[in-house]
Amino acid sequence: MFPLEKKQSIEYLRSPLLSQCDFLVHAFCTRLGGASEDDYRSLNMSFREGDEEFRVLRNWDKLATAFDIPIENFLVLNQVHGDAVFVIKPHGEYFHSRDPLNYDAIVTNRTNLAICIKTADCVPVFLVDRVKKIIAVVHAGWRGASRSITAKAVRTMQSQYGTLPGDLLAAVGPSIGPCCYEVDEAAAAAFRCLSGSDLFLRPGRRSNRWMLDLTEVNRAQLLETGIPEDNIDLSGWCTKCRQDTFFSHRGSGGVTGRQVNFMMIRGDAPCRVLTINDDLHHVH
Repeated sequence: MFPLEKKQSIEYLRSPLLSQCDFLVHAFCTRLGGASEDDYRSLNMSFREGDEEFRVLRNWDKLATAFDIPIENFLVLNQVHGDAVFVIKPHGEYFHSRDPLNYDAIVTNRTNLAICIKTADCVPVFLVDRVKKIIAVVHAGWRGASRSITAKAVRTMQSQYGTLPGDLLAAVGPSIGPCCYEVDEAAAAAFRCLSGSDLFLRPGRRSNRWMLDLTEVNRAQLLETGIPEDNIDLSGWCTKCRQDTFFSHRGSGGVTGRQVNFMMIRGDAPCRVLTINDDLHHVH
């Protein structure tokens, strides 16, 4: 199980496996240590869920201060539950309009850029090429996972940068667990065509309902790409079981905040970052 750590007021998890990479900063943040109240208590990092804007801005400031990363160096996508992967080259502009970045994964070797995934039950997956110093973050809810987005991110690292499976480390962060994630027939059908579906899909407690293990889905995809089993780290935390520590969309009935999960390659020179309209939209 990933240990709970703390920087200033921010409580977060780190993968012991990824922590061996001294060029890396990473955190699977919890809901603890922020300024939001009521349903969004306390470290809500999303402007889109109904929280007061000034509180979300305070939360981003708290995170940036705790990790000593300029707030403008956090990149947040407009996650759309798809399988598109955004590749950011080491230098230059990486988008040319004010349109939102509609992706659910980022791959980059750019330094000083904290690439982010927001979650409240979906699976955050971190990938690290420890030799070439390339990283990826993946938002893998059931729709993205059924389209094998995690495997697609690995293949993107291989095709764009020549990453070798044996050089990859992977950390699968906190998400809703198989103990709590009941899905309907339509969602279950999306996974039956995947190899090894009997390992992550089992009959639920009610008729035409199924219990889905999203962590196992993503672990299976990582193994299928050739990543050694010992190179995969699993958090062991269920967001619905531990609503004292994490936001959970299922557990809250749909009204809740979002925690952020980020990873960054350390570097000396600051990078130029433009933030996205729908998040951090007043911080440029």
